[in-house]
Amino acid sequence: MKVRSTTQPTTACSTLPQYMGFLISEPKSSTCTRLAEVTGISHHSANRFLHRKNYQPKDMYDEALEVLNPTGGTLSVDNSILDTPYSYSVALVGYFWSGKHHSPVKDINLITLYYIDISGLHMPVNYRIYDKSEGKTKNDYFQEMLIDVLAWGLKPAFVTGDSWYSCTKNLGTIKTISQGLCLPLRQTGRSDAEASKNA
Repeated sequence: MKVRSTTQPTTACSTLPQYMGFLISEPKSSTCTRLAEVTGISHHSANRFLHRKNYQPKDMYDEALEVLNPTGGTLSVDNSILDTPYSYSVALVGYFWSGKHHSPVKDINLITLYYIDISGLHMPVNYRIYDKSEGKTKNDYFQEMLIDVLAWGLKPAFVTGDSWYSCTKNLGTIKTISQGLCLPLRQTGRSDAEASKNA
């Protein structure tokens, strides 16, 4: 997914701390119009702020590492779906399996690496939004994110995830970097290499 780069200094009234606080506290509608409603700024200002910033997963990691100990913790991978049943012709919306609905549903699929350090502090450190046009699986994204955070300096003692991520290729990748792991196996009692093709 390509994010628009900053082309000029921002004049938007919205700020990053303000926007982060809004996302954390807003239970339902995280739109520019809702942000304008609760903060008293113009929704055009919020929109300009989002278009002029080029935040990447590394920015999330750098924010997290201001409070987390990067050595010896547990790194977990999981995906969550953002239901969008009434969306039509919206980028990144597709049909993905929902554990809640027990069937494929129309949604946006967010894949996150979540780190818990040895003192119990925890924050997300990397993410991907599933984009079918890239031709990748959730396991491909996981391997990319894992390589990213290790290159950025994270040194987890364990890597965990659910059975969707216990395919042979993922286990091999984790073993190659000599990390401990805790991934449940499929009901067959072994890792399912085909999961990486269908995830």
